[in-house]
Amino acid sequence: MSRFLIEATYTPDGFRGLFKDGGSGRVEAVRKMAESVGGRLESFDFSFGEPDTHVICELPDNKSAAAVALAIGASGGATAKTVALLTPAEIDQAVQKTVDYHAPGT
Repeated sequence: MSRFLIEATYTPDGFRGLFKDGGSGRVEAVRKMAESVGGRLESFDFSFGEPDTHVICELPDNKSAAAVALAIGASGGATAKTVALLTPAEIDQAVQKTVDYHAPGT
């Protein structure tokens, strides 16, 4: 499974929901969301200011991550940025690949 960082910023409606459900309620909602696409919640942290939350999930694939991102965006309670996370071993494999590329103007 791949890991993804989801940074979310609450809208006014999202903050109202946070006051109603509390932080633990949001964690459970995100846990359920990740599990609904075959993944799992690894960590959920709140922070001061934008973004308001930092969530790490293991998800089966990019399609699942896209589905999660779309569901968050469509909810109206938050805006989110999703970042694919790579392990050091994956970077080791990436640097071994030959890439045919040149910088602009060279």
